[in-house]
Amino acid sequence: MAAAIVAAGAALALTACIISPGQFNSTFEVRRDGTFTYTYNGQIYLLALSKLAQMSAGANASDEEFVESPCYDEDSEDYAERPCTEDEIAEQRDTWEAGIQARKESAAREAEQMRAFLGGIDPSDPQAAEELADRLRRQEGWKRVEYKGDGLFEVEFSLTSKMGHDFIFPTLERFPMTNNFVVANLRQGNIVRIEAPGFGAQGSSNPFSGMTTGMSAIYAAASAESGQAMPDLPEMDGTFRIVTDGQVLANNTDEGPTTGPGGQVLEWKVNARTPAPPMALIQLGN
Repeated sequence: MAAAIVAAGAALALTACIISPGQFNSTFEVRRDGTFTYTYNGQIYLLALSKLAQMSAGANASDEEFVESPCYDEDSEDYAERPCTEDEIAEQRDTWEAGIQARKESAAREAEQMRAFLGGIDPSDPQAAEELADRLRRQEGWKRVEYKGDGLFEVEFSLTSKMGHDFIFPTLERFPMTNNFVVANLRQGNIVRIEAPGFGAQGSSNPFSGMTTGMSAIYAAASAESGQAMPDLPEMDGTFRIVTDGQVLANNTDEGPTTGPGGQVLEWKVNARTPAPPMALIQLGN
């Protein structure tokens, strides 16, 4: 049971919420000429895959010791539990032993999948997080990356470029996929749509919406079954701003744009109760 629950959690983590924001301050500044600067200062969580690997290992280890299942009196009205016969215990043991190899092969496949989604990094390796931090430091824009333990990274990111292309944050070298915190798509007519799917939680169309809650339940169940400590999960709390001297065509802030030194400012307070991911449509050019 524990191995199955952990496998489900691994699959969910690998296909969805690989990383998540913690406490942060983020700004996307875009000028009418298309020049933009994106900054993110604060916490990023790798969703405790090393903890997940430890829980999985604990679950697999417990499988190596046969535990007798209860037997029930099918003839009684209340289907009462009764002592198992020797033949029934022997049958249970045979079934358990027949599944040992299948469980080992399944665990090996899951471990390989986790390494593949982490760009070859073994999440059970104590040095895995630092190896990931080293990769980020080599990527353009990552000014500071410090690993604090338990999947928590303190980072400073800043990148300036031109809106001649789409922009996504974050990107991780050799990761086949991550969930996007911020996406900027350039449309024809010099219009840019900026949205932050990673900064939305409840009631949104974001495919990662509510994922942390679901993973929390899976981790709790796995923790109870395997006897391993439940990993800490991220608590999103931050501010996202868009600053522009272009024309704001649409946005989903509560109060609309305000005027600041760099032009119009859109601001969202982001936490677990954020009803929808931040979004704005901005006309660039003259």
